[in-house]
Amino acid sequence: MSLRVRKPARAGKTGPRNGTAGAGGPGRRREPGVFGQLAVALRTPARAGEPLFARVPRPWQRVLPYAVMAVFVVTLLPVTIAVLTDDYGMGGGWAGALAVAQTVPLLLAVSRPVAAWATVLLADVAAAVLLTGAGGVSGLTWPWPPTVVVGYLALMVCLGLREPVRTLVQVWLVTGAAGVVLGFFPPAGVTNTVALLFVLSGSVLAVTGALRGLGDARQRIAEQESISEAERARRTLLEERARIARELHDVVAHHMSVITVQADSAPYRLPGMAEPVREEFAAIAASARESLGEMRRLLTVLRGDGTNGAGAGGADGERAPQPGIARIPQLVEATVRAGQPVELSLAAGLPGVPAPPAVDLSAYRIVQEALANVVRHAPGARTRVAVTYAAGDEEVLVLVVNGPGRDPVVEPEGSGTGHGLVGMRERVRLTGGTLDAGPLPEGGFRVAARLPLDSRTEDPS
Repeated sequence: MSLRVRKPARAGKTGPRNGTAGAGGPGRRREPGVFGQLAVALRTPARAGEPLFARVPRPWQRVLPYAVMAVFVVTLLPVTIAVLTDDYGMGGGWAGALAVAQTVPLLLAVSRPVAAWATVLLADVAAAVLLTGAGGVSGLTWPWPPTVVVGYLALMVCLGLREPVRTLVQVWLVTGAAGVVLGFFPPAGVTNTVALLFVLSGSVLAVTGALRGLGDARQRIAEQESISEAERARRTLLEERARIARELHDVVAHHMSVITVQADSAPYRLPGMAEPVREEFAAIAASARESLGEMRRLLTVLRGDGTNGAGAGGADGERAPQPGIARIPQLVEATVRAGQPVELSLAAGLPGVPAPPAVDLSAYRIVQEALANVVRHAPGARTRVAVTYAAGDEEVLVLVVNGPGRDPVVEPEGSGTGHGLVGMRERVRLTGGTLDAGPLPEGGFRVAARLPLDSRTEDPS
């Protein structure tokens, strides 16, 4: 038997196209660009001893902080020597040594900003002390020349992006204290720059510290979201396993009821049975009845409402017979009525014996979940559903393929559990089969399940 049910797409309407969404779920997010990666790196706190931009993906991005600081060093080193010798009248030997101590540690600031700051501040203070005895200081800035201010601010950027707020406050206060102490012994006729460096360094530390604080907050939020996502996935898996267990309860209860009836009626159907055999059948019937009672208590626990199935939560639906492959045409027709064009190809029957209850129910639920995801993630997409029998492998094959979505549709009643591929995988694993699901190269999604007809199952743990 081949049932083909189609409903053409409605003209005059357009909707979002999604080439990788459908039977399995939504598509992937776009990766950030080069500047986006750098912005994320600026907001990402570095670990102790870890250089700035150490976690960016591209090698040239990881080298970028060193390159920037190298530019500062190459620029400030000769300028500092020239300023100290030509403007301030300091000796060439002292000027060269101080310039090296004030600029070269900037390269260390990329990975060890506190050590670099201590070295630079010590060299700046030493230079200020030596300049008090220089002859050409009058009329110039002191204790922090312009080159010192520029290098110090570059150092503050590295500190602010790496260190916690407490360290930044300490650095700022020590900088102000050093300037105040030097301010008690100023040379005559100089322009005091203590307040200038104190304000500028505090501003840079505040801005970069706030940027790092934003990165800390976002990192904590991301970690919390990751934990929440893991918990949500675990809860979804447990809910789906409980749902499958509730559905299989009816199947197992039916077989246990048949065993009970057969064991109780055996002495009447088979006259002349010996007394030990009668007692054995009676024991079998008693064990089966006890097992049925335990299963009812287990079902009450799985429902979790303490009312033996009554009340809210769709208990009436749980009392209804479980669906199977024979009800897939009704499911497809309901989806078509909701506006989703679907083509169904259904095998007339399985040779020999009907499909086992677990396989029968799993095939229906897989088609149900796949169609529900098509409606959610690829509305209006042409969809093909096929349920066939592989005679050579003794398997039921379930295939749901959809193209890119076009038109928005109304989700039909009785759609899937909302757990998508999680539920499909659990059902396939229950029957010992395999599941292949993923996007198609030309757009759309494909779900293919192979459900063996024998009794092979896997350990649910």
